[in-house]
Amino acid sequence: MITDAEGVLFLQWCLPQLHLRWPGFRKVRRQVYKRIHRRLLELSLRTIGAYRTYLEDHPDEWATLDGFCWISISRFYRDQAVFQHLEHEILPTLARVVLGRGESELRCWSAGCAGGEEPYSLALLWHQGLASQFPALRLRILATDIDSGSIERAKRGCYQATSLKQLPLPWRAQAFVTSGNKFCLKDKYRDAVTFLVHDLRQRAPDGLFDLIFCRNLAFTYFDPTAQRETLEKLTNKLASGGVLIIGKLESLPGGKWEIQPWPRHMGIYRKLLAQTARTVSVSQA
Repeated sequence: MITDAEGVLFLQWCLPQLHLRWPGFRKVRRQVYKRIHRRLLELSLRTIGAYRTYLEDHPDEWATLDGFCWISISRFYRDQAVFQHLEHEILPTLARVVLGRGESELRCWSAGCAGGEEPYSLALLWHQGLASQFPALRLRILATDIDSGSIERAKRGCYQATSLKQLPLPWRAQAFVTSGNKFCLKDKYRDAVTFLVHDLRQRAPDGLFDLIFCRNLAFTYFDPTAQRETLEKLTNKLASGGVLIIGKLESLPGGKWEIQPWPRHMGIYRKLLAQTARTVSVSQA
């Protein structure tokens, strides 16, 4: 097995070359070690030092190593205060903005969706609390992740009880059916979500979004350059008045961006409405 001292030195060497940063991996480093250890066995390499040499001699191996560094940690209704804020303030506000534009779809993007818990939580919240308030509006969610295995699990929509432990109990009873030792989400709550394998560092999906989740991913694991590139991409994909939600313990890279913290921050930012942005621009001129 890889010792912690060996693993730390290796990650501190390789992560910058992947545009990732060491501080984000401190708590999950041992999961990365396990993946690398399995790769060493596959390659019949005895030490992580030998793997470093292998990487230098085989540039294509970097893509494999990059895949080991994407750690999925998710569960339904993660950070309850954020979802409660979504239900009571953010989604109703966005719904009114969308309807005010004369549109009938509230478009959302869950970037780094892991096994689907985040986008499905959003779909549950909408159906349980808001759909009846905005009958003319349809919720559409694009959920993306770099890991094809995670996307396949998300499409199946079946979870262990531990993944649902923070979900309101009435929602669990109404929205899931049991299959063996798993809870499977009913089609009614899955229909709003489309899943796609996608690398956040590449070109963003088509269209604009009223709500973007990018929690505990880019602004935890990416290096400063990749963070700025990602934030520019995300803000460009936000519709006027749209909302970006990052992890509550994350912070955005410095600079001037077209978003402002939402009151009672919690990692929530809003893009200025087009009319407001024009007014600010004129006043500063």
